[in-house]
Amino acid sequence: MASRMAPAAVLLALALLALGCGDDNVSADAVVSVYVAAPLCAEAQREAGRDREAAAGPEARVVCLSPARTGGGVDLARAGRNARRATEDSTSVAYVESPGPAAKFTQSIVEAASIAWVETSSGATAMRRVFEALEGDSSSPRQAVLDQVG
Repeated sequence: MASRMAPAAVLLALALLALGCGDDNVSADAVVSVYVAAPLCAEAQREAGRDREAAAGPEARVVCLSPARTGGGVDLARAGRNARRATEDSTSVAYVESPGPAAKFTQSIVEAASIAWVETSSGATAMRRVFEALEGDSSSPRQAVLDQVG
């Protein structure tokens, strides 16, 4: 019985492989995610709103992260959760962090997942850099942003 199923399994595998071949470009209606630290999020969202009308690449969705700063300190557990959230999202192309202790903590988590990690005090500037990277002709938005921004 197993010997009869082997050729069918091979044919099915080849058919599935063939479906993945062809045009390497990302779909025009693709949506990617940019994870942004709370202090930079409003500015990043405004910049994303401006860019949506003129975007040549995939649409970039800004995901605002919960604040890692509490009182006078930093909640490293929350910073770690924020970073892991970005690494678990297959649409994630960048993680934008504000300077400070949380940045040092999140960098290694995000970079280990091959996601562009950006430390900045300007959410708008970070988003412009991401948009420029996404305008290129690439089959992998994540890799394009990592190559140009991360």
